[in-house]
Amino acid sequence: MRFRGTEFTGKGMTVAVIDSGVDVDDPRLAGVTVEGWAITLSATGHAGISGDFHDENGHGTDIAASIVAMAPEVRIVGIKIMDARLRTSADLMAAGIETAFRHGAQIINLSLGTPNMGKALLLRDCCGLAVDSGSIVLAAAHPKGDRAYPADLPETVGVATHPDCPLEKFYYFSTRRFPRAEWGNLTDKFLTHGYEVRSGDQGAFKGSGMATAYLAGRFACLREAMPNAEAAQVIEMMRQLALTPVPEIGYG
Repeated sequence: MRFRGTEFTGKGMTVAVIDSGVDVDDPRLAGVTVEGWAITLSATGHAGISGDFHDENGHGTDIAASIVAMAPEVRIVGIKIMDARLRTSADLMAAGIETAFRHGAQIINLSLGTPNMGKALLLRDCCGLAVDSGSIVLAAAHPKGDRAYPADLPETVGVATHPDCPLEKFYYFSTRRFPRAEWGNLTDKFLTHGYEVRSGDQGAFKGSGMATAYLAGRFACLREAMPNAEAAQVIEMMRQLALTPVPEIGYG
């Protein structure tokens, strides 16, 4: 990512991928430092952590590859909370967020979400703690613009996608320009590309989840460029770098 005349690659930055795990042998991750854990919940609601974060589905690996495509020198921490069918829960998402920021992740990527308002407060508490620790939490918005958490929480960076949004550009729906009365849950979100891996190696997954990964890579680069800035300052700079969308871009 080019910023103020210099190219940045995310060097020294740790990005947590809270997803289905990561395949460390995927060729798109060659040369990348990849570590991680798997989190499960017992019948009593207690979290258990193991070192087996191998991806049984491929989704988390595609997410990690998309991040690396934008920030090739990041360190990836795969936090596996999904099974082979991509089933998970808000409680596991919360445990993943806490695990990520307590282990020093500057960027936390959740290419998933839940419409369950009953879990919004739990997720908000975890995201708030992550932000207080200096992390930036990115989360995928609902693909049809409906409610989704944690993307719709004020502590997170919500990300949507649209087929007409090119990879090299991204947009921000400011509340000053796009009021909620007119744009609903798209307001306050970034809009970016989510349809193909930059290297040309087409991934199996598309949509707002992949768009979140691309933006997470950009954020890793920007954090490298602004090493002494607080998370809120980095987010504000990204908003300034974003383009203003035209009315035709959005959910139709």
